[in-house]
Amino acid sequence: MTLAQDPFQDGGLRIMHYTINRSAVHEHAAGLLKSCLCLTDFSPNCTARVLLHVLFAACARLCSVSAACWSLATAPSRETIRQAVLAAVTARDALLRRLNRALTVEVPRVLRRRPQPVAIDLVLVPYHGQPMVDPSEVFRSQARDGTSHFHAYATAHVNYRGQRFTLALTTVERGEKMQEEVKRLLRHLSRLGVAVRMLLLARGFWSVAVIRYLQAARKPFLMPVILRGRKADHPQGPSGTRVFAVRKRGGWDEYTLTASDGHQARVSVCIHCRNYNGQWNRHGRQTLVYAFWKLEPTSTHWVRETYRKRFAIETSYRQMHQGRARTCTRNPLVRMLLVGIALVLRNVWVWLHYAVLSTPRRGSRRFNLDRLTLQTMLLWLLHQAEEELGCRDELHAERPMLQEVTSGGAT
Repeated sequence: MTLAQDPFQDGGLRIMHYTINRSAVHEHAAGLLKSCLCLTDFSPNCTARVLLHVLFAACARLCSVSAACWSLATAPSRETIRQAVLAAVTARDALLRRLNRALTVEVPRVLRRRPQPVAIDLVLVPYHGQPMVDPSEVFRSQARDGTSHFHAYATAHVNYRGQRFTLALTTVERGEKMQEEVKRLLRHLSRLGVAVRMLLLARGFWSVAVIRYLQAARKPFLMPVILRGRKADHPQGPSGTRVFAVRKRGGWDEYTLTASDGHQARVSVCIHCRNYNGQWNRHGRQTLVYAFWKLEPTSTHWVRETYRKRFAIETSYRQMHQGRARTCTRNPLVRMLLVGIALVLRNVWVWLHYAVLSTPRRGSRRFNLDRLTLQTMLLWLLHQAEEELGCRDELHAERPMLQEVTSGGAT
């Protein structure tokens, strides 16, 4: 990072111009991962720096670690890199702790000063193979991308003034209770020192067990209601939560969920009605039903707009996939490592915009997202790896290239 020589005044503030380059960004990201993941040199040729170069190249090119290793001219062999990656993922709990430390080491201190709205959701990575050891490694869900088998992860996310930070990561096993995932994420947030003002949950957390746990933990929450029961065209009329969906005017109500084991949970219900106005080529009235607890909403519109902030976590997942190295391994620890590195690199990008690329001003800083896109940062990491390890740009062939091509054909 270098300092320019032309400071200027902006609203009475003296602002200096700095320049960051790909080398500085790489040193920051590599130093963060090396420290938090406790990476050591695997061999004289496969140092921690070389291993991170290969991993960053795989993230930027959206290819496998083996393909990234082959594309770098002086990188160690594919087998050496594979053994180095396996040496870094010895135990699941230790790997999770290290990845969570890497996610939160640069969290702005302002997030600890006051309670924050926290979004929790699941991200499913399609998987077309068999479990490595335990069938619980593979999560079953609705079919997508040609499979109903996934490696699933749950994350906790904070949207602070448009900057979306991922604060916690945990695995989701097949048959595991949803409240256990929420409990692990909240426990990590507590250790981090981030107080929860409210939880914004996806509809998959609509269950008696999750609601009873959150009420016992005194955690306010907001989530959409899953519509169940008889439909409106049934001769006996709608039942269950579908009685809220037939309303044409917004309002408030209460509902009691009953589980198969007889346990119950009571929540407040918000019904928000709006016109489609041609959205999705639809017309008429749309009824949105939300469940909440220990909140005092001012209007149904406030409930809808507050829950819309949860959609930022979907953006973070989309960006995570833009920097997630691909793999066909059955090892769930390697897969979790690649997902964790993608989330860490995305957090590094968010931190750069928050701490380095933003413009200081009175009141709050101005974010300049056009200065550095996530894709550009990943390309910087790839170019730095190619500069240090070289780029393989030649292949062995059985025949020479054609020397001249004419309109009449090859000569």
